[in-house]
Amino acid sequence: MDKKTKELYKAKADVLKALGHPTRLWMAEQLSEGERCVCEFVKEIDADFSTVSKHLNILKQAGIVEDEKRGLNVYYKLKVPCILNSMSCVEAVLSAKLKSQIDMAK
Repeated sequence: MDKKTKELYKAKADVLKALGHPTRLWMAEQLSEGERCVCEFVKEIDADFSTVSKHLNILKQAGIVEDEKRGLNVYYKLKVPCILNSMSCVEAVLSAKLKSQIDMAK
């Protein structure tokens, strides 16, 4: 694999790593329904402002979200909404795995 190809795969892995945390994946799915304020996430996940901001910054650095400051609040939205299109495939994998486990238990 040449250097350019390796860099491309590293960049892809970085995006997947950003979504690889349950809280960040949940946040991305919430943002698929529209923009949200940091303060909304603080209330919904029962975490402090700093923790929520760190998670959102990881998503931002990966290119998944973008932000806009309005007054004292910062609002986030998905930069490229199609990022979550693969979730139906992930759910299919989980379903197939569960079916295999059930079949083995019989």
